[in-house]
Amino acid sequence: MKKPLSVLLALALVLSLTACHGAKDVHEFQLPEQFDTSRDYTITFWAKNDTNMTQVEIYKQAIADFEALWPNITVELRLYTDYGKIYNDVITNIATDTTPNVCITYPDHIATYLTGADTVVPLDQLFADERYGLGGSDTRFDSPTKEEIIPQFLNECYFDGCYYAIPFMRSTEACYVNRTYVEKLGFTLPQTLTWDFVWQVSEAAMAKDASGNYAVNGQKVLIPFIYKSTDNMMIQMLRQLDAPYSTAAGEVQIFNDTTKDLLLQIADHSATRSFNTFKLAGYPANFLNAGQCIFAIDSTAGATWMGPDAPLIDIADEKLVDFDIEVMTIPQYHPEDPKMISQGPSLCVFNKADSQEVLASWLFAQYLLTNEVQIAYAQTEGYVPVASKAQESPEYQDYLSRAGEDNELYYDVKLQASRLLLENTDHTFVTAVFNGSASLRNAAGQMIEEVNKSTRRKQTVDEAYIQDLFADMTSLYRLDQIAVDGTADKLLLGPMPAEAKILLGTLAAAWLAIAAYALTETIRKKRKTSPPSC
Repeated sequence: MKKPLSVLLALALVLSLTACHGAKDVHEFQLPEQFDTSRDYTITFWAKNDTNMTQVEIYKQAIADFEALWPNITVELRLYTDYGKIYNDVITNIATDTTPNVCITYPDHIATYLTGADTVVPLDQLFADERYGLGGSDTRFDSPTKEEIIPQFLNECYFDGCYYAIPFMRSTEACYVNRTYVEKLGFTLPQTLTWDFVWQVSEAAMAKDASGNYAVNGQKVLIPFIYKSTDNMMIQMLRQLDAPYSTAAGEVQIFNDTTKDLLLQIADHSATRSFNTFKLAGYPANFLNAGQCIFAIDSTAGATWMGPDAPLIDIADEKLVDFDIEVMTIPQYHPEDPKMISQGPSLCVFNKADSQEVLASWLFAQYLLTNEVQIAYAQTEGYVPVASKAQESPEYQDYLSRAGEDNELYYDVKLQASRLLLENTDHTFVTAVFNGSASLRNAAGQMIEEVNKSTRRKQTVDEAYIQDLFADMTSLYRLDQIAVDGTADKLLLGPMPAEAKILLGTLAAAWLAIAAYALTETIRKKRKTSPPSC
């Protein structure tokens, strides 16, 4: 009995070690003392582009240049057109331990990837390594040091006590304004947009002429104010009002009176049809360029689609309307203290059993921060480089100085959008990252979408409606199941991992075996010492 019991207990101990955090395989990364160049490595890179072939060519050129520096590393590129698809594929592949080596993603997504132990490599040790770290002596390329990465951008990649990513590109949101229509309505653009101003102009624009056309544009169609990313809309409104959203520990705080008041205000303007969203109406740039929108809020990275002379226009030429366009910060509640979100893709490195393969992956990820890659990619859209090394380079400064020379590389709206972020970096913020923060972000935007839809269906949107909406969002996005750091009992998102179930079952079996063994021994000893029965 003792021998099988020992084996069972040993098995339970092994499982308790391997099932840590519910991971399929635990690969604790240890930085090699030296990169083994005698071996060949093939690493996969999952990247996102907006069907922009210029971006694709930049990826391909970066890979070719990197492989020329490191001939023993082959990089296989896999392209996606949506960050959500990358996220879904990574989640699927975590279960089979077939994640990519490097991928472009968002910190909110990485927080979910980390529910599998050691899935993503913490980069602090790699940042600091003198040979292969940021600005290291043996990288074979001129990468920025940690100090040269813009702190606001790098801080977004720090959560759960470590750096789990490096920023790749950064953008914020901008309001692309049809100044011609604003002035036609009798208004003058302020230096900084306010929410009151935008709502006031939008309502005034709803006036129609005797023929039933909107007076400001002479057309049957007009949506004065269109917001593309409603999650950003809600998050920024709350931040500007210093209202709760969440804590760094993962406590959901969005369901408050300020959120209720904002939703009721948005409902009022949805009811008049002066406000709409991308999900319900369509792409803001298309309405703006057709003279059917006055305030179009989208990412600065979307600047190449904005304006009658934009290089990436998606509507027919005959629908274009000529107008003066202004690129402004998003509306503010306190213009003297503007606040806007910092956003944009980051790069993470996935852990593997082979630490040499991980180091090869890190070298490639770091290469994407070089001036050559950063400046080339930033020039495709309204992104800005993430390092002062690139931002302050003569090449990038020359690029910024040539706004308006043409409607392609030097498209003035695109360069205005880039400058908007460069000049307001100190006014940007990021939201806390935790396992479930992506769900909270989705809920923030979905509440605006639901209110917008309900008003258009002539449903009553009042305080009772908002309370029901809060409950629906909590349930739909499982916000009451987000683990809060520091609590005694942490709820897990998703089912219990199979390894944990095996562990618990094995431990239960071990304890049952111990109890059975103890009972058997007690009975045996009792029989030996008991007198014979009469």
